[in-house]
Amino acid sequence: MGTRVCKFGGSSLADAGQIRKAIEIVNADPGRRYVVPSAPGKRHREDIKITDLLLTCHRKATSGNPIDEPFEVISDRFLAIAADLDAEIGLPQILEETRQQILAEADAGRGPAYAASRGEHINGRIIAAALDAPFVDPIDKIAFNRDGTFEREETYKRLAEALGQHERAVVPGFYGGDPDGHVVTFSRGGSDVTGSIVARAVHAERYENWTDVSGLLMADPRIVTNPRRIKTVTYRELRELSYMGATVLHDEAVFPVREAAIPVEVRNTNAPDEPGTLIVPQDETTDPNCPITGIAGRRDFTIIAIEKALMNAEVGFGRKVLQVIEDHGVCFEHMPSGIDTLSVVLRDDLVSGKIVQIVDAIRAAVQPDNVEVYPDIALIATVGRAMAHQPGTAAKLMAALAAANVNIRMLDQGSSELNIIVGVEADDFETALNAIYHAFVPRADD
Repeated sequence: MGTRVCKFGGSSLADAGQIRKAIEIVNADPGRRYVVPSAPGKRHREDIKITDLLLTCHRKATSGNPIDEPFEVISDRFLAIAADLDAEIGLPQILEETRQQILAEADAGRGPAYAASRGEHINGRIIAAALDAPFVDPIDKIAFNRDGTFEREETYKRLAEALGQHERAVVPGFYGGDPDGHVVTFSRGGSDVTGSIVARAVHAERYENWTDVSGLLMADPRIVTNPRRIKTVTYRELRELSYMGATVLHDEAVFPVREAAIPVEVRNTNAPDEPGTLIVPQDETTDPNCPITGIAGRRDFTIIAIEKALMNAEVGFGRKVLQVIEDHGVCFEHMPSGIDTLSVVLRDDLVSGKIVQIVDAIRAAVQPDNVEVYPDIALIATVGRAMAHQPGTAAKLMAALAAANVNIRMLDQGSSELNIIVGVEADDFETALNAIYHAFVPRADD
């Protein structure tokens, strides 16, 4: 049986009861050799994540205020977890050393990385004791340069050597270390990134990502009622969905396993027997009744629509427009065009306070016949590897929006036909997403 790496999210490890579920999952399969834990998450809606409490300690220490109150909450919670699991690790001393080091890091003017990483570190030590498995501290295994850049190949080498000595081990997520021994954290999806790195280093057969949902959904359940589960999704599709705001694994978190063609399986800690979602390099199987894989969208975009006769014959027209965007420190999202029209889609948070200057600069740079600005735009991406093989997909999508009385401000489809992106008024966002979903997904679930 091949090696599996199991990453457990914060909700899966929020208390001793949840940790027991994780331990049962690991013990149920001898192939589950390496465990990557997050810090304890929320136990209920009003709860505070351990990492948030640790960051509060850092902020207080940096401003010269005492950290006793939030650190006591952290200590009480970890002590309760360890006691419930009979994990004897000398926790009071570990907690005191942690408190002192948070103060020392603040006094030295360092950032919050050390404090932010301690939730994973301490939880990892407790879980290692409960599993009776070695604890492998990533501080000297996951390598960063002094400028914070990740040293991929050196990390794979160090982890492979360290983990190769153990049949089972616990490696806390989210952090590593620089050459001076200072903690460095990943920017986002930190524990997911660590799990992916560990899986790549040990040449895992599969990377299991355990969370509080049974896989990924085809649409946001806050907008679409009871969306279907995605059974299988490719890495390319995942990238498109996550970019457009779907709550899925971030592309940075799966790059190491994607590079090595290691499948990722998203599973539910609270329902381990339920099927999840499998993320794979390629998949030729499709549902003939449903050519799409998922739908995701984001609000808060602005479209600048530019018109000029014979634009297509003017060498450098598009480059000049993009140069103006770049000069204002803005990244463009999409740039659909026609013979005499070109639209640039920009994020509202990047153009706030700059839109008038950008438009004036475009006028000066390319002398257009007309420029229109459309704020309050939402983008919706319909993603599916099967769309390229099913004629009429775009027509079906547009017909669904027309039937829902939604006006399309922008339409963009790449030559790969992996996704179709439409821009609609922000007020039509939820209506449009539901219309697209129900146009392609059968009403009766399987």
